[in-house]
Amino acid sequence: MCQSSIDNDHIPVLIIVMGVSGSGKSSVAKALAQHYQYLYLDADDFHSEAAKAQMAAGTPLTDELRAPWVHNISAYLNECFQKGTSCTLAFSGLRQAHRDTLRQLPFNIVFLHLEGSKALIASRMNDRSDHFMPTSLLDSQFDSLEPCNQESDIISVDITPPLERVIDSCYRDIEAKLG
Repeated sequence: MCQSSIDNDHIPVLIIVMGVSGSGKSSVAKALAQHYQYLYLDADDFHSEAAKAQMAAGTPLTDELRAPWVHNISAYLNECFQKGTSCTLAFSGLRQAHRDTLRQLPFNIVFLHLEGSKALIASRMNDRSDHFMPTSLLDSQFDSLEPCNQESDIISVDITPPLERVIDSCYRDIEAKLG
């Protein structure tokens, strides 16, 4: 359940850390949640078991299969907002329609797009053993990612530096955005 972590006189904040699988969304979103004392959410937790099994088998999800996932995330975030809970969300954000759905939430929203080369991300994916998303789906992730360079509310974050420097960059970007 969502718990309040901020002064209820302020609009709750939602920091969406987006990018393809393996870009570091979970690591960055967890660090931000700890730093700001926000609730950490991983969008992967909102996938059905069938969707996770499909991806684990190497088959990418269709937009039709992603729709209930985004709906479930939005519904839960609405509950959090009603309780005054600020959150960080590790969320692929591959489709503009999904990003637009989250933009409709009443939070003060910050989008951070973690960007790096396919080779770097593939290397990181190969180093992890505890995730259902196989490296074989990385191409489909990049293919599904709709460009967001025309979306002025999305902050691009280069993931080439070490994780600590990426997180520090995110802190600066968030502070600049939220004041």
